[in-house]
Amino acid sequence: MSIVTIVNTLNQGGILAYPTEGVFGLGCDPDNEQAIKKLLSLKQRSVSKGLILIAGNYSQLLSYVDDLAIPQDKRFAVMSRWPGAITQIVPANKNISPLLTGAFETIAVRVTTHPDVIKICNAFNKPLVSTSANLSGQTAATTWQQVQQQFGEKIDYLLQGNTLGHTQPSTIINALTGEVLRP
Repeated sequence: MSIVTIVNTLNQGGILAYPTEGVFGLGCDPDNEQAIKKLLSLKQRSVSKGLILIAGNYSQLLSYVDDLAIPQDKRFAVMSRWPGAITQIVPANKNISPLLTGAFETIAVRVTTHPDVIKICNAFNKPLVSTSANLSGQTAATTWQQVQQQFGEKIDYLLQGNTLGHTQPSTIINALTGEVLRP
């Protein structure tokens, strides 16, 4: 894994494929609208669905989350679910791209335990857009070989690592209500 090459790829608007806890993700710079549009097109994903941001730590998410809208009495529950394969729906910062939030006023965020993704986010100094490596509606890739077979040269950088062995994509929880949206 070349961190310098990965960060350069992200800075140039490239699409990265990388292992997460359970499946491979496709990601890009969350502040580059052209890269996000490229990713949505590659996946054939509707803009209205919104996207997940994956980070090495919570502070990397602060530019994208309306942190003050998370009530004090919910904060411990929210923070105690991380790091891990739990994606949480939280209030979104009003200044972020609507491509990230889709049709919602919230954003899906996760603090990962995957060591390679943590290294990437720390070197990039911000989160990555993270969506499962598959065409919308298809089964998510669980190996780099499956990503390569499905997307080939359409990916700008493929990290040939391993997932952490979970068998499903991350669980999605509404952070404020605790409602499980995807088991």
